[in-house]
Amino acid sequence: MLALINRKTWIIFFAIIFVLQNLAFAQDHNARIANMTVTNTRDDLLLYLNVEGAFKEETKKAVLNGVPATFTFFTTLYQVNNFWIDNKIAAIKTTHTIKYDNLKKEFIIKHSLESGEHLVTKSFEEAQKVMAEVDGLKIVSLGRLKKGEKYQIRAKAELGKPTLPFYLHYVLFFVSLRDFETDWHTIDFIY
Repeated sequence: MLALINRKTWIIFFAIIFVLQNLAFAQDHNARIANMTVTNTRDDLLLYLNVEGAFKEETKKAVLNGVPATFTFFTTLYQVNNFWIDNKIAAIKTTHTIKYDNLKKEFIIKHSLESGEHLVTKSFEEAQKVMAEVDGLKIVSLGRLKKGEKYQIRAKAELGKPTLPFYLHYVLFFVSLRDFETDWHTIDFIY
């Protein structure tokens, strides 16, 4: 009888710890997409957005210790059909990667859609800003859109776990770098 009570006590104890841990994780990682804007040039549909709350303390520490971090942005454009499945027009995945060079004391940010170019800055604040924004991403040529039709653009961001060099996985096995994912953010518009 006593063993049964102890077993139930342990089960309840671990259930409470599990719930509290998940609540803390959910509150700690409340990154979200903000200031999402869709606009156009004479030829193209463009997207602007930024992610608020992307750099948590553990991510900052990892980056400042030279561990690269990557933000991945997913963007899709749909033609909205009221009585049928929406038609996907474009799906774009772009990444921003940051790495800190301890010797030069500078941050290097690479964007996947910019051919070989990268930004170098000594300011961590500037590096964080550049990492967390999408600035004028070309979604589609306007020639692919129909005048008067309804469209919806959806975007979300993910920060994957920073990748440690192979040998550091054994030395730093206790480091718990988490990833996050924002909710999908949508904008409806008529072209």
